[in-house]
Amino acid sequence: MKRLVIVLVAVVVVAAAGLAVTRSLRPHLYAGTVLQSPQPAPEFTLPAHTGAEVSPADHRGDIVLLYFGYTHCPDVCPLTLSSVAKALDQIGDDAERVHLMMITVDPERDTLEVLGDYMGHFDESFLGLSGDPDEIARIAALYGVFYRAGEGDESTGYVVDHTATLMAIDPTGALRVVYSPEIGADALAPDLKELLG
Repeated sequence: MKRLVIVLVAVVVVAAAGLAVTRSLRPHLYAGTVLQSPQPAPEFTLPAHTGAEVSPADHRGDIVLLYFGYTHCPDVCPLTLSSVAKALDQIGDDAERVHLMMITVDPERDTLEVLGDYMGHFDESFLGLSGDPDEIARIAALYGVFYRAGEGDESTGYVVDHTATLMAIDPTGALRVVYSPEIGADALAPDLKELLG
């Protein structure tokens, strides 16, 4: 009987070890589109609502989540920023190594002060970036982002059609994963943990 108990315990230990090894060897399945040949993320420097000039390179060794949006966006921008904020809550202390930068696609209305107020509604660490409209257009083109203001003006209001993907720049500075605007916190959080290593 003792021998049977020892054999059963040994089988359970070996099975548990095998399961742990299998899980560690299985590649992580990302919720976004993984770029198979990651390239260095295009460099830029823009003023942030904090008053500092910022660049993704400032956060080498961490993750930068890059998003192009605007503060008057009626739907996708607040949903995406809210999902990122919730994902950061889920990863605990690792959230300090994830930096969200939103570059405005509406620099006419999105002053740095307006961006600061807006970003603070989601997470105090989120950075709102603006700058010269031509420079923003150049950076957007480098990242494959399209945007176009609709009919209207500042007094009547208008919407801006824009590419709404969220891009993850990994700790090496490579553009690694692109997420659809529907990404939820529960799907994003494990990806952030994986990217951080």
